[in-house]
Amino acid sequence: MTELVAYLISGIALGSSFALIGSGFVVVHRVTRVVSFAQGSVAIVGGMASATLLDGLLPHGLGEIVSVVLCGGLGLVIGLLAIGRRGTPPLISLIVTLGASMLISAAIIWLWGQDPVAPPGLGGSVTILGAEVERQRLLVVAATGVAFTALALFFSRSYLGKGLTASASNPFAARMVGIDVRKMGLLAFGLAGILGGLAGVLIAPSNPLSFYSDLPLVLSGFAAAVFGGLTSPLRTLLGGLCLGVAGQLTAGYLNGSYQTEMALLLMLVIMIIRSRAFVQEEVK
Repeated sequence: MTELVAYLISGIALGSSFALIGSGFVVVHRVTRVVSFAQGSVAIVGGMASATLLDGLLPHGLGEIVSVVLCGGLGLVIGLLAIGRRGTPPLISLIVTLGASMLISAAIIWLWGQDPVAPPGLGGSVTILGAEVERQRLLVVAATGVAFTALALFFSRSYLGKGLTASASNPFAARMVGIDVRKMGLLAFGLAGILGGLAGVLIAPSNPLSFYSDLPLVLSGFAAAVFGGLTSPLRTLLGGLCLGVAGQLTAGYLNGSYQTEMALLLMLVIMIIRSRAFVQEEVK
């Protein structure tokens, strides 16, 4: 029972980071119809930047905030490259984000090398139902809950959030009422950068990151976003949690080497199910 509790909490924490990355996919796609595959690289930059800043430069709290803001700026730069020119087709923008991801990976190797990097996190552990759980993992879960609550309030209560929603729902009507859809798209890329950076900052202390982490993070985040239909942050959260828990249970009860295979299998199943839903929606 104690092992199960530990695996579940670890899986929820890992899945929360997947959900944050996936929500970045959702925010960008809702507004621009572009899939930004640079999300994984942005998350890695967030984790590694926090490791550098917390190494005697800035105190805890401020170092993480600066890292997340830096990732927001990086997301904005990616947006300028991907959709800065009016009329750029979504497919071309997607390819641009892939190129941006490769450039960021090269910069990561240049700045931090190829070895995994782990910033200092929240130390200590607590006992939950007999299982020892790292405080950092609980922080990941709590911060993700706050982030998704803030995201929901942002979209439902703020002017910018409603502008993003309007741009996603009907770009033509949004332009008619004076909303600059292109600026909303750039804002979406910046917000996606913040979400990706937050994921990296939170997960890195427990799961050291390197440039090799890009592919697993981006695939898991994308699978979570596809579970949400690339439109729903809440379903994206559920998808991320399912992936994280399944991976941790597989590693704990079967074999750690099967964890990636199980995650890929779940991603494939999710994508097949959601692709059929997309086809049905298009037919309607």
